[in-house]
Amino acid sequence: MGTKTENDLKQAFAGESQANRRYIFFAAKAEKEGYPQVARLFRAAAEAETVHASNHFNVMKGVGSTTDNLSAAVTGEHYEFTSMYPGMINDAVEEKDAGAERSFKWADTVEKIHFDLFEKFLKAVKEKREIKNQPIFVCPVCGNTVEGNAPDTCPICATPGNKFKKIE
Repeated sequence: MGTKTENDLKQAFAGESQANRRYIFFAAKAEKEGYPQVARLFRAAAEAETVHASNHFNVMKGVGSTTDNLSAAVTGEHYEFTSMYPGMINDAVEEKDAGAERSFKWADTVEKIHFDLFEKFLKAVKEKREIKNQPIFVCPVCGNTVEGNAPDTCPICATPGNKFKKIE
């Protein structure tokens, strides 16, 4: 289970990570509502929360070699699409929460894609094979993640491919 301090570090890392994401989303809303200085404060606080999360994660020795990190990613993504999201989807269906059901299904589908990509890259790193340097595109609606070129239309949520975010 770990010591109290190890558990505290994990809890602090999770809390700081969630605060970062919340503040990023809050900043976008403040910007849309015409409050640029409020948005700036939220972005600054988000950056500070990232610093805190990074500090906690470093103390936890959370970053290993690229092979270790890819292995951890494979394990985490596998858990999400095989164990975590299926139960959450069932709960949302039972409770007739269509928004949560859609959100969970999209995430579940994309986590399998992430798993496949991480597994592919892990194999290449272990075999010391060259990995093609190309952009990766992310759907801004469901998170679908594709190498090379965005699709014409997202096969998961039907978002037009020209809306995908290019990650260089």
